[in-house]
Amino acid sequence: MTLISAHRREIIEQILMFRRFLVMFIRRTFFVLLLVCLGCSAQPSQSAPGAASAPADVVKLVERQVRATYSVPPEVKVTMGPLRASEFPNYEALTVTFDNSSKKQDYEFLLAKDRKTLLRMTRIDLTKDPYAEVMKKIDVNGRPTRGNKDAKVVAINYDDFECPFCSRMHSALFPTLLKEYGDKVLFIYKDYPLDEIHPWAIHAAVNANCLAAQNNDAYWDFADYVHSNQKEINEAKGSPAQNAALDKLTTLQGQKHNVDEAKLQACVKAQDDKAVRASQSEGDKIGVSATPAMFVNGQKVDGAVPIDDLRAVLDRALTDAGVTPPQHKPAPDEKDEKKRDTK
Repeated sequence: MTLISAHRREIIEQILMFRRFLVMFIRRTFFVLLLVCLGCSAQPSQSAPGAASAPADVVKLVERQVRATYSVPPEVKVTMGPLRASEFPNYEALTVTFDNSSKKQDYEFLLAKDRKTLLRMTRIDLTKDPYAEVMKKIDVNGRPTRGNKDAKVVAINYDDFECPFCSRMHSALFPTLLKEYGDKVLFIYKDYPLDEIHPWAIHAAVNANCLAAQNNDAYWDFADYVHSNQKEINEAKGSPAQNAALDKLTTLQGQKHNVDEAKLQACVKAQDDKAVRASQSEGDKIGVSATPAMFVNGQKVDGAVPIDDLRAVLDRALTDAGVTPPQHKPAPDEKDEKKRDTK
C-alpha cells in the first residue's frame, strides 16, 4: 500500500468514525443529552411534607422554558412535580420528569418564589474522588495484564483490533511506554469493537479472549501481531476470509504458548460475544464513544494522542499516587521525527 493510499484510508476511517459517532449519538437518544446539559445528578422524585402542586400557569411556563433551553423533542413528555421547600432562601424545589415512553428521568430544579428564575444546580460531592468512581465502574476481573499487578497507577484501554488509531496507540504503549514505566504502571485492555464500521473487530476480540482464558502472554502476542498487521487481515477478500485469517493466527498463538488446543478451537468456533458486548456496554456507561479510549486511574484520554501527552498523563497519575515518574529519554526514531517536524 502506498503512502497516499494509506493516507486516504486513514481519512476514510476518520469519516467512518465520525459517522459512527453520530449513530451512537442518535441511538443513545435524548436522555444522554440531558445528562450532559443538566449534569449526572438526577435523583428520584420524592414527596416532601408541605409539598403543593404548582399552579397551571407556572407549570406551563416551566415546561416552555425547559423545552426551549434543552431542545426537548415534541415526543418527549415533560411533567412538573409539586413545589416543596428548599435549603435556599427565596427558592422552592421541584422535580421535572422527562418521559419518552421507554424511559423516565427526573431532574431537580429550583424555582424562585417570584417565579422569575429557574435554576438547575449540579451538586458535587467533594467527599468522593471522581476518577476513583470511574474506576469502580470498570470490571477488570480476569482481564489479561501487562506491567506490575501491584502498581499504584492502572491504565485501562478500550481497544478495537481493527481500528488504525488503536494500532497507533498500541505501538506507543508497547513496547515503548511499558519499558519506560517498568513496574510503575499496570496496563489492561477492555473490548470496544466498533462493529458498525469494523466487520472483523468482534471476531478478533472473541478470539483474543479465547486465548486470554488460557494464557496471558498468548493474548498479548495476538494483540501485538494484529495491531501491527491489520493490513494482512484487511486484504483478505470478504468477512469469511478475514475471520478465517484471524482463526489461523489464533491457532498459531495457541500452539506457540502450548494451550489446550481442543478447548481453544471450541471457544473460537462458538464465537460467544457476550463478554465483548458487556465490555461495550460498560464503555458506553463511562463515556466511551470511539477508540482508543484510555482511563489512567480514572482520568480519560481520548484518541491516539502523541506519546509525550501519554507520558504527561501517566506522570501526573504517578505523582498523585506518590510515585516518582521515570526519566524520559526520546528514542532515536522520536528524535528523528522531531527533527523532521522542525524542517
